Order: sequence, then C-alpha cells, then structure tokens
Amino acid sequence: MFTVTESVRWLTRKGRHAEAWESLKWIRADDSQATVDEMEEIRYGVEMEFQATEGFRLKELIQRQNLYPLAMAFAVFTAQQATGATAFAYYSTQYFKKLVGGSGSQALLLSGIFGAVKVIACAGFVFLIADRFGRRIQLTVGALCMAACLITTAVVVKYKPPPPAAPAGGHTNVTHSGIATVALIYLFVIAYNLSWGPLPWPYVSEIFTARIREPGVATGVAAQWLWNFVFTLSTPYMINNLGWGTFLVWGLFDTVIAMFSWTVLKETKGKSLEEIAQVDTYASSKDLVEQETASTKG
Repeated sequence: MFTVTESVRWLTRKGRHAEAWESLKWIRADDSQATVDEMEEIRYGVEMEFQATEGFRLKELIQRQNLYPLAMAFAVFTAQQATGATAFAYYSTQYFKKLVGGSGSQALLLSGIFGAVKVIACAGFVFLIADRFGRRIQLTVGALCMAACLITTAVVVKYKPPPPAAPAGGHTNVTHSGIATVALIYLFVIAYNLSWGPLPWPYVSEIFTARIREPGVATGVAAQWLWNFVFTLSTPYMINNLGWGTFLVWGLFDTVIAMFSWTVLKETKGKSLEEIAQVDTYASSKDLVEQETASTKG
C-alpha cells in the first residue's frame, strides 16, 4: 500500500492539482495529450460534482427519479450475497464435508485450495477481463455458470452421496462423484470472482448521478452487510437441515439472479463518471423542458 498513490479525484477535490497530475501520470504511465485531456475532464467533473451536491438533503433520496438507482444498488448487493459465495467462503469446511465425507483434514485442505482458487480467479478478472465485456453480460453469464455448477452439485450429492465418516483413526477415500462435486464448486467460485464478486462495486458507483452518488453507494454497501449477516447466520441451519438441498437453493437463487441481470440491469460499461453525470443532467433537463412545455400548453 505504501507504493500506491492517492486517488486522482480525491487530490483534485482537495485542491492538490499538482499531486493529482502526478498520480494520474503514474496510473496511466503516460503524460501524452490524452492524459492531459483526462486530467482536465476529471477537474471539470469534480467541479460539477461539487456544484451538484451543494445543499444536498437526505430526503432527496426518496424523490421519484432517485428511487430506481437506489433500489438497484440495494438489489445488486443483495444478489451478490444471495449467490452463495459468501456462505461458501465462511463455511467451506462444512460444505466440503458434505461433498466428500471423510475427515476434517480433507475438508480443511480443500478449503485452502478453495481460497487459492478465489485469489487466482480475482487476479484473472483484474488483469484479463475487467473492461473487455459489458457489465450486464458478465453478471448474467456469471450467474448462469454458478447456477449450473450448484444445481449439478445438488443432483450429484443427492444420488451419489459421500461415504460416511470413518471411525477414529480410519481413512475414507474420496469417491469419483466427490471429486466431481469439488471441481464444480471450484468452477462456481471462479465464475463468482469473474463476475458477481468484483463487478457490483463499480456497477453501483456508475448508476448514480453525482448529487446522490455517495449516499446511494452507501445504501448498496449497507444492503451487502445486512444480507451478509443474514446468510452467515442462516447457512449453518441450511447445511444441517437441507443437506444436498442447500446447493439447490443457492443454484435457484443464481438462476433468478441471472434473469434479473439480463432483464433489469442497465449497461454502464465504457462510460466515465463524468459522461454518466452529463447524460443524467441532459435527461433531467429534457424532462424539465417537457414538463414546462406541457404546463404551458395546458
């Protein structure tokens, strides 16, 4: 962290323009005219954001034009937690025992590999995928892949359950079906870390106008922690009472999330915060003109 520079926008908001320019040059590894233009765009955007948020009051969040993005932020982070990935991260040992049976040491080893797979997949997202595809298609495909993995796992565990745990000091061999389900869970977490793991964070910050971006994102993050708590609390009961049905429940959730992603979410890829703010400002101005015209005619 000592090698990372401060945010360009934060430095600009604080009036530290020389440091902001050095930070942007460091990020882009370039000081060409394109970088100069980007710096000017950021300065203009920060100025417009300051003007846009002046005199803000919380009751503005419940105004009609703000309710949709606010609901989307809440829904997106709710969906992130409903994928089941957080539950797997917290209770991976218990889940792997459901898949392979055997001793706790086997489940612990599989949990360690599970964590390593998450890190590698997330790094792959950052360096290879992040801005190559649209947000909506990534979220939809990711949810479909997760659903396929978990529903298949549920079917395998139901019809090919793991062997019972061996007596103390004994050893239980992992079956072929157990190996297959472990592979499916690893594929599941790869799909999560290429889509619903990282993407909700930039997506939610992109759907708000400058005036309500900060409280809007805060609402989304509050939803994330709320459902994190709910699913963390309920997961042990799901594992004990539902057995293989736990995987089915998460798989069905992911199916619904895929439909939600494709039919409800709007695409934001390729637009800077300044561009989105300009589009929203134009749309608001257009609506205002139309309302004034209608009232004049009336």
